[in-house]
Amino acid sequence: MAPVSDSRPLQITALAGGVGGARFLRGLLAHLRSAEDPARRDARVTVVVNTADDVTLHGLRISPDLDSVMYTLGGGIDEARGWGRAQESYGVAGELAAHGEGPSWFTLGDKDIATHVIRTRMLAEGATLSEVTARLCERWQPGARLLPMTDDRVETHVDLADGPGGATRRVHFQEWWVRLHAAVPAVRIEAVGAAASRPAPGVLEALREADVVVLPPSNPVVSIGTVLQVPGIRDALVAAPAPVVGVSPVVAGAPVRGMADACLSAIGVPTTAAAVAGLYDDFLDGWLIAEEDEPPRRPGLVVRRRPLLMSSPRATADLAGAALDLALELDRKEPAA
Repeated sequence: MAPVSDSRPLQITALAGGVGGARFLRGLLAHLRSAEDPARRDARVTVVVNTADDVTLHGLRISPDLDSVMYTLGGGIDEARGWGRAQESYGVAGELAAHGEGPSWFTLGDKDIATHVIRTRMLAEGATLSEVTARLCERWQPGARLLPMTDDRVETHVDLADGPGGATRRVHFQEWWVRLHAAVPAVRIEAVGAAASRPAPGVLEALREADVVVLPPSNPVVSIGTVLQVPGIRDALVAAPAPVVGVSPVVAGAPVRGMADACLSAIGVPTTAAAVAGLYDDFLDGWLIAEEDEPPRRPGLVVRRRPLLMSSPRATADLAGAALDLALELDRKEPAA
């Protein structure tokens, strides 16, 4: 890999899902802003965001991961929950409930609804999801270019074996995740429409032209995993000249956040840092794991141990900086003989 020129800003591309990815990216931007190295301080960040969590409710098209990243980087997130708007009200949700309009398990806040109204209207008028995202980011100024993984409709559905006589039933991922809290074991998770989708404009270019590619600690099955199912994205990562560095979403056999263990169990993968790295085996160059975790044994993969909990803004910025340090260390490595 050729060294990055000191005379131009770094080009950083990340693949991300919702809360964990959004918080890591905020730490990355904070690290870059405080860097002494001009190449880092002026870095340009592109984020390819999972859209397979998208769902239509009350006639509105909702993109939870795109919105969580946008609100977090733009300063409008509800910090306690990690999703939705800060200082939110729920007048519309109350009126919908009074009319008996569900679902009651997915509550939209009044401010958040404005985002979904704009998205739904623009899509109905013929705009692509990429165009809608760019329009919404004009208001939020996230400090990074946000790209949906695809402009095509992809939705994650989950098969649950809790029907009569052990029969399976299919629900949208959001119902399994939000209403059921992933407590009912899944026997299959499918990103419906992914196989026929195409990368959104700019996605493949962002991977080809990056100096560094980062995988934040997002869900490896239903966040980064669904991004990788869009045809062409995984191949672009394999062929990318940039080092690909990831941060384990697992510490000591448990997810750092959320219920990724339920997703890993559904695809028959153990909840370990080494097993998650194996999901990225064909393109991963560097992997950050917790001090107590066993490293993957794959030759050529560079592993570093460090604290992974994003317990404060400083800790999160330090973690993002460590991922970038590892990537640039790999970039400076001499080619194997």
